[in-house]
Amino acid sequence: MHRFVNELERPVGTYLYGRRMYEVMSYWETGPDQPAFIRDYAEIWQAADKIVYSKTLETVSSARTRIERDFDPDTIRELKASAGHDISVGGPDLAAQAIKAGLVDEYHVFVVPYVAGGGTRFLPDNVRLELELLDEHRFGNGAVHLHYRTHA
Repeated sequence: MHRFVNELERPVGTYLYGRRMYEVMSYWETGPDQPAFIRDYAEIWQAADKIVYSKTLETVSSARTRIERDFDPDTIRELKASAGHDISVGGPDLAAQAIKAGLVDEYHVFVVPYVAGGGTRFLPDNVRLELELLDEHRFGNGAVHLHYRTHA
């Protein structure tokens, strides 16, 4: 499953993160001493630009990373128009803002056979989207990946 995620992440050139998601993901900056497919992910992550949206974070702990205080949909539209690579959004609050602003073109949903309960919703209220299923992949552990794009 990790190798599958690596292939999904390989075209990402910019990650947009909320503060908490960035703090979790910054683990990958050190390139952990792990099997090759785990190191591969670390290299993918390190090679990408990161923008962290936070009003409280003062410094970052990874290269190619900058802090923005406010999420501006127009700035992201400009970034999307000029980017020669994929842009990924991570963190439930930031994802909700991007979805509400109509900035998300594709959704990669992983359904795993575990229930943890709780957590912060990433789907905003009062947004309705029609999605087209592009692909599905079943893993031996019972997880399923669903790939959708928004209908124009």
